[in-house]
Amino acid sequence: MKLIDTHCHLTFEELAQDVEAVIARSRAAGVTSWITVGTDIEHNQKAIDLAKKFDSMYAAIGIHPHEAKDVTAETLTELTKLAQNEKVVAIGETGLDFHYAFSSPTDQTRAFAQQLKIAADLNLPVIIHSRDAFEETIDILDRLGSDVNKVVFHCFGGSDKQAKIVLDKGFYISFTGVVTFKNAEAARQAAKMVPLERLMLETDCPYMSPEPMRKQKINEPALMTHTAKYLAELRKMNLPDFAAAVSATARAFFALPET
Repeated sequence: MKLIDTHCHLTFEELAQDVEAVIARSRAAGVTSWITVGTDIEHNQKAIDLAKKFDSMYAAIGIHPHEAKDVTAETLTELTKLAQNEKVVAIGETGLDFHYAFSSPTDQTRAFAQQLKIAADLNLPVIIHSRDAFEETIDILDRLGSDVNKVVFHCFGGSDKQAKIVLDKGFYISFTGVVTFKNAEAARQAAKMVPLERLMLETDCPYMSPEPMRKQKINEPALMTHTAKYLAELRKMNLPDFAAAVSATARAFFALPET
């Protein structure tokens, strides 16, 4: 089994301080490739630097909606420059987060639109963060995302109706360990109906360890096997076939080489 963790934050302190051991445990568990995701200019550079150290690690770079208030012309110039590194496979995470008020909706919308343009100009896929802002996110993508070649809604926790909207627009959906939580029935219903060729897996670590590992406060890529097993059973598939299918989807979406 060779799973791909399509969204992890290996530059965050909880994991970065022992990243060699984190990667060793991941490989032993069957998660053998990773996309480490930046959230600001500092972590974007760190993500690229870390990805250079591992053959099967790649970087996605972007400005998280929480940091949108700090985006300047210089920020966007630097992001565009970094995005041309050969290890960068996507722009993001970017989008809208109205759950917290770390940046205003106006600043978030502006930064989101600017990053969509960068992705379109560089022909890179986009990783979407959307929390308590589904309709607004879809509206911006409808108005400003037509030139973006591929879009994935990461850490999807919405309903099957929202999943259908995402799929009808040609976008992809990625699930975390949240789908294993007792209170995540809506996400489970969504996970049942997403075609395998549009479905990906991620940890979003160091957050949200899946069942039965919820007590492990620092999530890591090795634990994604629990999410994969859970979803395979939910979809009445054997784990190797499910893993092969979602990994093929991730490779195609991010244009990753075969490993």
